[in-house]
Amino acid sequence: MKFLIKLLKWIILSIAIIIILLYITGYGYILRGARIVYFTGHTTAFIDDYPYFENDTIKKGNNPQPWPIHKDYNTVDETEELKKANQDWGTIAFVIIKNDSVWFEKYYDGFNAESKTNSFSMAKSITTSLLGKAIMQGHIKGLDQPISDFYPEYSYANTTVGDLASMASGLDWVENYTGPFSVTARANYAADLEQTILNQKIVKEPGKSFEYLSGNTQLLGMIIQKATEKPLADYLSETFWKPMGATENALWELDDEDHRLAKAFCCISSNAKDFARFGKLYKDYGKWNSEQILDSAFVVKSITPRFKESPQYGYGWWLKDIGNKHFFMMRGHLGQYVFVEPNDNIIIVRLGHRKSPENGIGRFTNDITLYIEEAYKMLEND
Repeated sequence: MKFLIKLLKWIILSIAIIIILLYITGYGYILRGARIVYFTGHTTAFIDDYPYFENDTIKKGNNPQPWPIHKDYNTVDETEELKKANQDWGTIAFVIIKNDSVWFEKYYDGFNAESKTNSFSMAKSITTSLLGKAIMQGHIKGLDQPISDFYPEYSYANTTVGDLASMASGLDWVENYTGPFSVTARANYAADLEQTILNQKIVKEPGKSFEYLSGNTQLLGMIIQKATEKPLADYLSETFWKPMGATENALWELDDEDHRLAKAFCCISSNAKDFARFGKLYKDYGKWNSEQILDSAFVVKSITPRFKESPQYGYGWWLKDIGNKHFFMMRGHLGQYVFVEPNDNIIIVRLGHRKSPENGIGRFTNDITLYIEEAYKMLEND
């Protein structure tokens, strides 16, 4: 019995020492991450995690515009392969919008059309849209404006806001979604996100090549907030959410209740059909109904590769050819997708718990092709 008491005391003391060391060494955020992820039965960030963070509300307007319903709405069932993929990879929403009308929609696992789930990195496309709007309104001079105009800490570098948007900043950042000591984990769970970002230096020549780094978009979001003098959620609400007739309020996760900095690199919680509005906006070259709410030249630049050697990325948007189809897309961790084929006037949205298991940051996993090809098989059966 004495041995067990000694062992218990030793375990408690060891845990206390580990906790103290984590805080002393600046890794106290790991405890917050463990509490949110592992103590809730997960192994990574998860799609309905917004209740565990502070959030700002992205307010809808007084005149919501529900998507029209296609005359052939839900007359075609999922293909067997799509049905299996949706089950295996934990899809919670699958929506096909044809000619700006909802042609097919289905929800799974207790989620519904209004359920809020985390965009993860689809927020990068939305943040880049805010950049385009800030340029359009004169808050930011253009893609070539140096980031040092907003943060003199970077006066030694030639990085521009366009370099941030196109993932070509030269920022010292390691994109790692599994390591608890990684800067990506720190950005997601630490209390002072601005400090985390400004501690990252520019270590490579900017504007020369593509390297996918979440820190780029976070710094870009901080610049947009500083330039507009508005919280990102408020700016998003007034510039896009309300004008595009979103039907539900959305949430933007913050670092903590004291600093209240939006996580621009991720973490807008909304639903499939409101996310799809950004696909329509870019498909229509920045025009919503009869109003040009985003500059068409900025849209074209966003969905065109900046670097010939990296045809998969423009400014905030991913690009992929499948057969003779040309898609641009929003992509997020665990398989959050908005796919757009403008020539066919098709938008496909998939939200869910997992994606196919191929590894590699920024790699086009096999589920992307499957979702698109199976959706087109359904459309061919119409």
